[in-house]
Amino acid sequence: MRITEVKTLVVHAFLCNWVFVKLCTDAGLTGVGKGIRNAFWMLIACPLLFGQPKVVAPKFDPEANKIISTDRADGRYVSTRGCVQYLLRHAKPRLAFDPTFSRQELEEWKIRVRSKMRELMRFPEVPIQPPPKLVGREKRDGYRLEKWEIYPQPGSVVPFLMLIPDSVSLRKPAPAVLCFPGSYRSKEQLAGEAELHPTYTVARNAERNHMALFYAKRGMVAVAVDNPGVAESSDLERFGRAPAYERDGFSRYLIDMGWHYLGLSAFQSTQILTWMKTRAFIDRNRIALSGHSFGTEPLMAIGVLDPDIRAFVFNDFVCRTIKRATVSTKPSDAGVRPVVNFLPHCVPGLWEWFDYPDLLASLAPRPLILTEGGATRDLDLLKKAYQIMGAGDKISVYYYPKYSDPSTRRDYAEIPEGLDQNEWFQYVNVDQPNHYFKRDIAVPWLSGVFFR
Repeated sequence: MRITEVKTLVVHAFLCNWVFVKLCTDAGLTGVGKGIRNAFWMLIACPLLFGQPKVVAPKFDPEANKIISTDRADGRYVSTRGCVQYLLRHAKPRLAFDPTFSRQELEEWKIRVRSKMRELMRFPEVPIQPPPKLVGREKRDGYRLEKWEIYPQPGSVVPFLMLIPDSVSLRKPAPAVLCFPGSYRSKEQLAGEAELHPTYTVARNAERNHMALFYAKRGMVAVAVDNPGVAESSDLERFGRAPAYERDGFSRYLIDMGWHYLGLSAFQSTQILTWMKTRAFIDRNRIALSGHSFGTEPLMAIGVLDPDIRAFVFNDFVCRTIKRATVSTKPSDAGVRPVVNFLPHCVPGLWEWFDYPDLLASLAPRPLILTEGGATRDLDLLKKAYQIMGAGDKISVYYYPKYSDPSTRRDYAEIPEGLDQNEWFQYVNVDQPNHYFKRDIAVPWLSGVFFR
């Protein structure tokens, strides 16, 4: 409290006290008046003696605080966030891909990656569940649309859509693609169908993200799923929150129970994939995974775990998330530093062992296309893995059109700390407004893999 404020309060207190006692005296309540007066003075004195002064926060400058640093001579941090930053700077995953691997060493490394990934995904052992159920079938132009339910574990129902081209039959089995949507997208959008509820609609780039429909039009059986907690699998979002789905809550509960969002997502889709392999009209030796944005995470997890998957369409940019977390430290005007990913991205222990580019490198030599580029250093590592396996022609890399010319990229520039999200995107060649399923690249490429 300022001195001027104290003086004003004291003057007002004296005046109020004099008036109050005067009134009490005139009314013959002198003793009572004095008692009340003393109590009144105690009420005035306590805030003055014990009250906390008003704190005025210093002016905050995000630019001046974008680097997490310490002025201690020993290089240690009093700030816990600073301590975590130190850990990030020195993080070295134990199973990171080594570009000096021999082919034999690479093969042995892939086995270790698969074993550790299986451990981290924590797929549950479940009793025998009811078989998948067909709940609807409709004819479309050139294909039929089927809706199915699968029951991967007790208490769980997972709906999915299957698009079966008219050219497919038991006598002529076709290749198949399991399609994973971006974070807020639905299986209905992947299939080119109307949303089950208007609130699920994501209008931006909607028609460009009809991933499953595009594959079906090229003669492939396409299966479309929802991300857990999205669209049909969401909770109360149809009442107005969608498409800003709330998934942090149940993700936190999964973690507390020893599981996590990606483990759940990959487990559910693995059950669908296992069922797909039993369909006589699907050629089980020609099954691919195709993921857009957030959907690339179950693609990587399942791709590592299932060596039978033939090919992969990775529709997102590639970068090391540890590096992204390390350099993305520029705070907002309110003094809050960014968090790279929301809780459903969290896999406890993942960064101790590997990062996303390492998982992609372990897919070699199976055909892989990356449609939105990313950090060129990391893309070079993936190419190296394929070269070691004698499969350099099995990996295809495309950048966003904005960054297709190398002169527009910062390919080998050191990425500094203190970046916000937009600055990070610039360093890893991401044209965020044009982040959508790259049909013109992905579909012909996969057709070439399957029908060559």
